[in-house]
Amino acid sequence: MQIPKLTVDQRSMLPNEPGVYKFYNKEDKLIYVGKAKSLRKRVGSYFTKSHQLNRKTRKLISEIVAIAYTIANTELDALLLENNLIKENQPKYNILLKDDKTFPYICIINERFPRIISTRKFDPTFGEYFGPFSSVVAMKNVLELIRKLYTIRTCKLNLTPKNINQNKFKVCLEYHIGNCKGPCENFQSEEDYNQEIEQARHILKGNLGVVKTYFKDNMSVAASKLEFENAQLFKDKLGLLEKFQIKSTVVNPKLSELDVFTIVTEKQTAFVNYMQVNNGAITLAKTVEIKKKLDETNDEVLRLVAVELRDQHSSNHKEVISNEELDLGEGIINTVPKIGDKKKLLDLSLKNALEYKKEKLTYSGKKKKNEVLVQMKMDLKLTEIPEHIECFDNSNLQGTNPVASMVCFKDGKPSKKDYRHFNIKTVVGPDDFASMNEIVHRRYQRLLNENAPLPQLIVIDGGKGQLSSACDALKGLDLYGKIPIVGIAKRLEEIYYPEDSIPVHISKKSPSLLLLQRIRDEAHRFAITFHRNKRSSATFNTELESIPGIGKNTTDKLLLTFKSTTKVRSATLEELIDVVGTQKAQTVYNYFKQKKAQ
Repeated sequence: MQIPKLTVDQRSMLPNEPGVYKFYNKEDKLIYVGKAKSLRKRVGSYFTKSHQLNRKTRKLISEIVAIAYTIANTELDALLLENNLIKENQPKYNILLKDDKTFPYICIINERFPRIISTRKFDPTFGEYFGPFSSVVAMKNVLELIRKLYTIRTCKLNLTPKNINQNKFKVCLEYHIGNCKGPCENFQSEEDYNQEIEQARHILKGNLGVVKTYFKDNMSVAASKLEFENAQLFKDKLGLLEKFQIKSTVVNPKLSELDVFTIVTEKQTAFVNYMQVNNGAITLAKTVEIKKKLDETNDEVLRLVAVELRDQHSSNHKEVISNEELDLGEGIINTVPKIGDKKKLLDLSLKNALEYKKEKLTYSGKKKKNEVLVQMKMDLKLTEIPEHIECFDNSNLQGTNPVASMVCFKDGKPSKKDYRHFNIKTVVGPDDFASMNEIVHRRYQRLLNENAPLPQLIVIDGGKGQLSSACDALKGLDLYGKIPIVGIAKRLEEIYYPEDSIPVHISKKSPSLLLLQRIRDEAHRFAITFHRNKRSSATFNTELESIPGIGKNTTDKLLLTFKSTTKVRSATLEELIDVVGTQKAQTVYNYFKQKKAQ
């Protein structure tokens, strides 16, 4: 069976890698193809920033039911694959790309003293092609490098031996400025010219090591002959070459009309990736999952699947490359490449197979968690799955040391690095409502200032009063109505909604209620722990700081030396003088002496 496409709610399961994503509507029709540097972030941006998108894009989002994707090695590879898929499928929403344009190639023309040109037409009889390039700019950068390194002619003269010997041509400006050596007037031999073409061919193939060695050797020879100008010339060319970033090799005109199959296994399951290459470009990428029945070997599974997939997609290619030997019958050539462009293509196919294997194996573990969040979405009537939840709780003891906490759960699990403690700053006395207003306002004011992601659900530990105070804080930040918020009362586990006096009772057996209780209890635990620590610290220092004339600095010095109030109480006057001086030591000593006498 084929691995199911992801639903919109499962978009967080997309890999954080470059590739191509495909959107399908409810009729399972492909409606959009896009490329991305990060599949997860790009696809996620459609849904998290939908209010910033234009009308056409919002219409596209409203039709998306399923998402499929294919990994690429680089963003450039994704762009090339995107182009091929759009031409092949003509999706509804790829209007701007529905034309007959293709990516540009660089061609070494089949002629005497070959020219190197750019073209969008691919005709194998015309010359040797390299590319395609992702843009005209990228192609021009390569041509510019070649023309800086070598003296390749740009004229269209017919340089036959007869025409040259009859002196039919005169050198042009390119010769006089040093960009051409004048083969038209026989100033450059065909052998010397073809050596430069061969060097340029190495660059276009990506064999930079050969070219670098050539320049280094010539630089050394020129230097040994004290020809420093020539040595500097080769050094400059070497520098240009080292700065050059070679193009992508995923699509290669020489890799024409072939199929690619890779297989990876996990116990009784096999994953097979299939890529179809036509006219040197990937036009199909698909991964399927196969459940083994009788412990079949990899080659048995691969042969079975390969025959079926080739039949499904009407492939009559005579060449197949794979990571396992594959016998598809007479007339079909199978290779397991070890090096070169075919190996790179095979590696890309294997990468996609491994990614689907990883996704499938982790899906089972995520499924239960996702089901809980989906259930919570239904129980609380939310518009999206609450993958990011934040819960607030207050803690104080008869108005002393009021504190609060915020815990964060992501994908149904605690995200402890996002937990926060709050000291109440603006509220005097035991006022839970005002305290809740303060901490909620402070939390989301900070997130807005830092342009950080907001939660998809806020939970308030408390009833209608605490919830109302939190809502007032959100209103002050213009966030009310933009983030779902609920209150959970402890006694009957009632769920309160803003501006609704009647609580909702979720089934006690619902996993979403259990998760809400766990989040609420964690917020309570986190707040209580902070409050106890703070209260303990205050109790620890209170007796010393309550001595008239003794402040915090003196208290800290005494505790740093004696480690506890008990040891300060039992210290001699001389020991105290050594730490805080005569006057303050006398004050502390007299205080405890009088207290002991009482």
